[in-house]
Amino acid sequence: MSTRGVTPHRDSDRADLAAFVSRARRVDDSGVLRIHSRPDSRVGLWVRTGFDVLATRSIFGSVEPGDVIADAVVMSSALAAGDAVIGVGAPPTIAWQGALPGANGFVQVDDVPARDVIDLARRGAGVARDESGALGPASSLLDQKVLSVVEGDLSVDVTMRAVFALTAMGFVRDAAGREITSESPLDAIAPDEPVRVRASGAWVRIDARFGSVYQRRSSLNLNVG
Repeated sequence: MSTRGVTPHRDSDRADLAAFVSRARRVDDSGVLRIHSRPDSRVGLWVRTGFDVLATRSIFGSVEPGDVIADAVVMSSALAAGDAVIGVGAPPTIAWQGALPGANGFVQVDDVPARDVIDLARRGAGVARDESGALGPASSLLDQKVLSVVEGDLSVDVTMRAVFALTAMGFVRDAAGREITSESPLDAIAPDEPVRVRASGAWVRIDARFGSVYQRRSSLNLNVG
């Protein structure tokens, strides 16, 4: 019987998996990941962030079974132990609600400088510190439309939810590939480093070099497939 888990192809893929799992545990208290095999020999990693936005990246490797709901705590332990196959644990009691966004049907809308996205996240974090209550940032801040991009007849709004999710997952890095912290100077990010905004009928997809986030166009309720 095949071992239930993820087998990264290279050490770099293992490191990318470890970084994703670590970040996922920070942004989603449920500790539930969705992992699936893709036709391009990559493994797709997904998490529902606490911002009602999906976050994803991929690594080269394999996963058994081909589409699995995984326990982030179990995966963290397997990664720390150096296991060749990263166990995903027993199926969690918390189910993954809703379908994943389709791989096709997205059109390019515009590129936004990564520096601008980090600046937006920092300014939003400042407002959140000043105005948040016991339950965290106010919905009015999270739902604020902070970017509007247009291509022809297509107009797309990006909310602070998506910006916070993108930065919380560490998907934007500086020119040397280092993690962006609150102390990192904006000019450490390459001036031509883009964050790409794409859209389908149902989703807005924001792509950075190290991963993507997806927000619903019409509703941020991710329980709708």
